[in-house]
Amino acid sequence: MITGASDPSHATIVISEDPINRFRLFAFNFLLFAGFALASPFLVLYFQGLGFSGTEIGLLAGIAPLVTFCGAPFWTGLADATRRHRLILTVCMIVGIGGYILYPFLRVFAAVFLVSIILNFFFAPVSSFADNATMFMLADKKEFYGRIRLGGTIGYAIAAPLAGLLVGRFGLRAGFWSAAAVYFVGLLLSRGFIHAPSKNSPPAMRGIRLLIANPRWILFLFAALAGGLAMAGANNYFFPYMKGLGAPTSLMGIALSIGTITEIPILFFGHHLLRRLRPHGLFMVSMGVTSLRLLLFAASTTPGMAVAVQLLNGFTFPMMWLAGVAYANRNAPAGMTATAQGLFSAMVFGVGSAIGGFLGGPLLAGLGGRGLYLVFGLIVLTVTAVVALMETRLPAENPAVPVIPEPLA
Repeated sequence: MITGASDPSHATIVISEDPINRFRLFAFNFLLFAGFALASPFLVLYFQGLGFSGTEIGLLAGIAPLVTFCGAPFWTGLADATRRHRLILTVCMIVGIGGYILYPFLRVFAAVFLVSIILNFFFAPVSSFADNATMFMLADKKEFYGRIRLGGTIGYAIAAPLAGLLVGRFGLRAGFWSAAAVYFVGLLLSRGFIHAPSKNSPPAMRGIRLLIANPRWILFLFAALAGGLAMAGANNYFFPYMKGLGAPTSLMGIALSIGTITEIPILFFGHHLLRRLRPHGLFMVSMGVTSLRLLLFAASTTPGMAVAVQLLNGFTFPMMWLAGVAYANRNAPAGMTATAQGLFSAMVFGVGSAIGGFLGGPLLAGLGGRGLYLVFGLIVLTVTAVVALMETRLPAENPAVPVIPEPLA
């Protein structure tokens, strides 16, 4: 259980094994990704239904990751600096929920654009706050983060088909309002989160500068950017790639389901991987497998081959995220764990995702799906090799950093 005052930075916090804590964290991830499945896939359809031009839709789609890049580190850094993690998370979620409620009432591009910026800026740090709270509330069981994050995979897998039925029957507004309702329940759960004390945290921007002054952190964030690029390529352009191979729509859905299923064992047994390879080692392995998967997509000439390559999905982004969260938590300076998680998230979902989105369109048009994945695979492979080489030239890491404890049977 967790005891302490409402502001944990001014209280003595004692954490013991408590299944309720794990359930709260698991359920929050379930609801967070279920809400994403209920609304996000239908945004472009909503924009098209309003009669927006292709340029306007591209601007709305491209601005989201850039706003995430700014919003995630800003809010997490502010929370570390002010020691008001729970309050800031609550405010961010309330504004985000309000944005989803407003969407169906908007008709003018300027209004939609403004609400999109506000929504993404405030909602950007939510997953980082959840990860920060999870790593602290798990105490000496941090290696079980993957099992908490598994709630998100299950939530998305369950909500995605339900969202299609819901929107098909009641229209797009049902998707947005259902997402708002789900996020509101998540907000209630988040009120029970406890974040790491940060009594002597530097100001927000100074804290970010302190992190990026560390060359190992620069290399880690550079690799995370490549991971975000790969994620954008796999998520945004997979269906056009499959269509180019001649795959029917039904097979595309099967391939997507296979990719989701492969995440489950990686997240559930991730503590064994973290214990054996440590966060940094596991992160670099995931980057290597990510480049291999992209290159295999480029080499695939039939839909069946592409579906087989989907079996590697669990070893790519899910494993990268599991290792990245653990690395950020383990290597953040004292009082800056939320800031570290926010920077990691910003590089993946912000800069990396934006670059992947903007590059993918011209590459798909000029080289086709296979050519797109060839270029992306070579980029990720090159970045991974460069990071690994440069890390060998840096001084050894601080030996005082504790290793991940052996998990209990």
